[in-house]
Amino acid sequence: MSRDMPFLPDAENRGEREAIGVASFILSLRARGIRNIELLRAMELVPRDVFAPRRFADLSRTDVALPLPCGQTMTAPGTVASMLLALDVRSGHHVLEVGTGTGYMTALLAHLGAEVTTVERFNTLAESAAQHLKIVEAGRVRMEVGDGLATRVRERFDRILLNGARSEIPQTVTSHLGPGGRLVGALTVDGRPHLVQIERMADGELRQEIGAPLRISPLVTGIAATL
Repeated sequence: MSRDMPFLPDAENRGEREAIGVASFILSLRARGIRNIELLRAMELVPRDVFAPRRFADLSRTDVALPLPCGQTMTAPGTVASMLLALDVRSGHHVLEVGTGTGYMTALLAHLGAEVTTVERFNTLAESAAQHLKIVEAGRVRMEVGDGLATRVRERFDRILLNGARSEIPQTVTSHLGPGGRLVGALTVDGRPHLVQIERMADGELRQEIGAPLRISPLVTGIAATL
């Protein structure tokens, strides 16, 4: 063995590779225009590989969407970052998340200090997400299996995140926005999902703003009869 090539144990090699992968991941987000330090820190510390399907673990730190059970998709990190940046979550915010998926967005919201109520229509995904969230020790999360687009009695939220695209944003959801509240999701315009931001103004009226195109799957109403 050459003296100028010291032996590194497998664990040390693996740790170095992971550190390089995380650094590249964060740099790719910055290259997309994501500059919010708290958000970048959350995406650095919440390991996406824990939430990604095992067979795609090597792609977990790349900006690609990944296929999930139940015909669903794990949203690409760049889209996740854009949505969370628009949501502007602050510590202590009560957040409703519609579409738990793997629980990755849920964990990021919790890391940003939110109290999260997350609703998933597929029991299979909800059970898996619960295990993922336990692994990363995500706090202040309440998980439900149900229709996240249905009316919730007397509940108000500071922020609402829709993890998918809709042809219209249901009034059943916007009615849960408290004063100064904000909803972020995707609205299908001319057949293509675009970032949508809806805010509850001081006079109670809603203001809607359509943003850039997003790569995101449709968000379906109802509870899955199977799976």
